[in-house]
Amino acid sequence: MGLSLEIDLLRSFAAIAQAGSLSRAAQRIARTQSALSQQMKRLEEIVDQPLLQRTGRGVVLTGPGERLLGHAQRILRAHDEALADMSGRGLAGTIRFGCPDDYAAAFLPHLLREFAVAHPQALVEVICEPTPRLLEQLSRHAIDLALISVPEGVDERSVIRREPLVWIANPGLDAVLSDADEPLPLALSDPDTLDHIAACEALAKAGRAYRVAYASSNLAGLTALARSGQALAVMTQTAVPADLRIVTGDTLPTLPSVGITVKFDRARPAHLSVAFAEHIRQTLAVI
Repeated sequence: MGLSLEIDLLRSFAAIAQAGSLSRAAQRIARTQSALSQQMKRLEEIVDQPLLQRTGRGVVLTGPGERLLGHAQRILRAHDEALADMSGRGLAGTIRFGCPDDYAAAFLPHLLREFAVAHPQALVEVICEPTPRLLEQLSRHAIDLALISVPEGVDERSVIRREPLVWIANPGLDAVLSDADEPLPLALSDPDTLDHIAACEALAKAGRAYRVAYASSNLAGLTALARSGQALAVMTQTAVPADLRIVTGDTLPTLPSVGITVKFDRARPAHLSVAFAEHIRQTLAVI
């Protein structure tokens, strides 16, 4: 019988690729680091190519490793969906999941639909709050895991994808935008959120006067304020509705991007939480 790509080996490989190190992957999937190392040695023997390159800060994928990762993610997703469908079980239990409004609007329908197919007995309770409030809830164990934003240069290895922050305005605000002497009216989220901090820092650095005219801690409120034409809002590009425009060019300073990552409430999360986090990583990496 010929060689085959074993599901267990592919699952461990995908975990290492996402974590960026054997030690972090071992914590996520509850295996020892030596066991993972042996599994990767076996997988490299099967494909007859090096998959991981060790560095001083962890591991990175080789060219063949990058190619295998795409195959592994598709195989694992199909395997899990087939097993859940045929067994009628999948994983069961309740997850308390935190997610900022902008990511909820862009990603949650796809995330929840596919996870429900693989695990129809699992219940996902969703709490939408800005990242600082989600971190507070994680610290109190009020939620099990959360999709959060991190600034550039922070915890880069855990970042699943990056999303640019953008300025959003109604065309009715054009006169104010073009008048450099007029303070910009802003509609911003909570003062400790990345979008609020980035907007104020960028305008201060550019020497452009501004005032925080409106505040809202949720996406619906910020979108409504931007639609009113009374203020300029800031949000991730993925959350911008079709009827509002992104302000580009020399009128306003460029904003940074934010990283999206998953954070658990404890060092050893439940198996269902780990499975949902892995589903998030695989899904957001490709949509």
